[in-house]
Amino acid sequence: MGKVPRHIGIILDGNRRFSKKLMLKPWMGHEWGAKKVENLFEWVKEIGVKELTLYAFSVENFNRPKEEFDFLMNIFGDEFEKLLNDKRVHRDRIKINFIGRIWMFPKEVSEKMYKLIDMTKDYDGYIINFAMAYGGRAEIIDATKKIAEKIKAGELNVDEINEEVFRKELYMESEPDLIIRTSGEQRTSGFLLWQGSYAEFYFCPKLWPEFEKEDLIKAIEDYSERERRFGK
Repeated sequence: MGKVPRHIGIILDGNRRFSKKLMLKPWMGHEWGAKKVENLFEWVKEIGVKELTLYAFSVENFNRPKEEFDFLMNIFGDEFEKLLNDKRVHRDRIKINFIGRIWMFPKEVSEKMYKLIDMTKDYDGYIINFAMAYGGRAEIIDATKKIAEKIKAGELNVDEINEEVFRKELYMESEPDLIIRTSGEQRTSGFLLWQGSYAEFYFCPKLWPEFEKEDLIKAIEDYSERERRFGK
C-alpha cells in the first residue's frame, strides 16, 4: 500500500440512502452502518493505522425525526455497551475518546461514553475517536469560550493567544493525515475544520454500509501517491 497514514478521519455517510435502496424505513440503515464500524476496527489494526476519528453524529442531527432519533440512541447505547464488554478493547489496548458536545445526549448514552473514556484512558495500542454531537464550528466556538474565560480570570493574556494555545482548547489536538467521505458527496460538512486544514481528502462513491476493507486500502493507496507540501 505504500505510505500508511498515522491518523484517518472518516465521515460515515449514506446509511439512510442504503435503507432506501433496500426499501426499508430510512433510519434502518444505521444498523448496517454500526456493524461496519465493528469491522473497521479490525481493518485499521491489520493495516497499521494508529488513530481513527469517526464522524458519527453531528449537532444538526439532533433535529432528525423523533422516531429516527430514538432508534439511533438505542443503537448508540447498544454499541457502546458492546465496547464496554469487548475483549478486543483490552487485548489491543484501544483508547476510546468522544469529541463533541456529548452532554447533549440522553443520560443513559452519555454515561456509557464517559465510562469508555475512563476505562481506556491509559491504553496505548491505537486510538478511536467518535465525533458525537460534533460540529467544526461548534468546536471552534467552544474553544474560543474557554480562552475567553481564561482571559476573564486573568490566567491568559490576549497577546499570548497563538495556534498552539488555541489547539489545546479544541476537543482534540491530533490532526488527521487522510479524511475519507463515503456516499459520493464531496463536502466536509464541518468535520475537523481546524485539525483537517492540511489533511488529504478521498471521496468514496460507496454508501457507508457498502464500504469494505478493499475500499479503505484503495483510499490509502491513493493517499500514498500524493505529495504533501503543507503550503510550502
